[in-house]
Amino acid sequence: MTDMLALSVRELARRVAQHALSAEAIVRAYLQQIEAQEPVLHAWQYVDAALALAQARRIDAAGAGGLLAGVPVAVKDMMDTADMPSGYGSPIYAAHRPVTDAAAVAAVRAAGGIVLGKTVTTEFATFQPGPTVNPRSPDLSAPHTPGGSSSGSAAAVAARMAAVAFGTQTAASIVRPASFCGIVGYKPTFGTLSSAGVKPLAPSLDTLGVLTRRVDDAAFFVGVLAQREFAIETASTLRVGICPTPYWDAATPASRQTLIDAAGLLETTGAKIADAVLPHACDDLAEVQAAIMGYEASLAYTPECRTHLSDLSQPFREVLAAGAALGGARYAALQRQAEQGRHALAALFDRFDVLLAPSAAGEAPAGLASTGDPLFSRMWTLLGNPCVNVPVGHGPAGLPIGVTVIGPRWRDEAALSAAARLEQALGAG
Repeated sequence: MTDMLALSVRELARRVAQHALSAEAIVRAYLQQIEAQEPVLHAWQYVDAALALAQARRIDAAGAGGLLAGVPVAVKDMMDTADMPSGYGSPIYAAHRPVTDAAAVAAVRAAGGIVLGKTVTTEFATFQPGPTVNPRSPDLSAPHTPGGSSSGSAAAVAARMAAVAFGTQTAASIVRPASFCGIVGYKPTFGTLSSAGVKPLAPSLDTLGVLTRRVDDAAFFVGVLAQREFAIETASTLRVGICPTPYWDAATPASRQTLIDAAGLLETTGAKIADAVLPHACDDLAEVQAAIMGYEASLAYTPECRTHLSDLSQPFREVLAAGAALGGARYAALQRQAEQGRHALAALFDRFDVLLAPSAAGEAPAGLASTGDPLFSRMWTLLGNPCVNVPVGHGPAGLPIGVTVIGPRWRDEAALSAAARLEQALGAG
């Protein structure tokens, strides 16, 4: 009997198109997995089984679907859905029902994908955690965080409750949960996917991406939505720059060793490995990202501050207050600094096809009071480069640790190809 939960996104759609599997059977398999796992993991904010099955039956009855026909998709609850609540991780929007889908959700449906439900997000994709448990926790009764803000999406994919899930990243909200949960997280080049219908946090940083179990799943799914094909090439010459980043001192020994191990694996495939020294223009970019994020959030959340201030968490209010105090002149200077960093980093890619860096300081912290530190991804998000987390190692508690493959802007296929090459090397090792 086919294990439908083990099939890739591409294979699921192919079998539905060839009538080798029904969309309804696939959806039922995933709904059964949700029923079994969700009482412990709390990854979902909302699941509509009846609606998902109705969508699947329509695809089966039509006899022909799109490129994502029958693929079960989880949608982060920062994204609007016309037929499901969209609460954005806040009690302010507990009864909110959008009248239209987010652009990316509409594209999924147009391609035949089936939305199972909405996954838990931290409050407005910031720092106040939800109830989601990391499926990789050695003891689920003493859970570790799945990371954030795409907490539910990462947990749902890791626990095989969805074939693919949307995430958003303004600081580290795709890459860090992917690292903590031992899955692939793909943050495309800024602007690749439309953010229309996604609740903004910091519009110059907010990036829509995906969490999957395979690199090819991420490349295929985003390629369908972006109307382009990412050609994955794993046999070509590859120049990899090992990039500890300015924050190397914050990495745990396990995270450092994971980066070294990943470089060694790529070297066995014939890749050329060398140290990459970031230009000085990149020295302070994590701090720049945090300041820009706070300033833009303080503008975006003026309505909530005016009418529902008491419903905002204290950590979020502190972010907004610091951002409001920044001032427009300082914000403009920081944006110029970010642009200088982009130009400087682009020159580094004349020497390297991709960079390899830590995804997080270490494995997922114990407890659910924090989603971990976004430090290691802040810079890459600010710069807008494509990033792919690949699960490589494990920490002392046995939880996953990933590395981030970074490519040049608008050369996502470079990052995806190198990530796929590392994934293959891990499978062969």
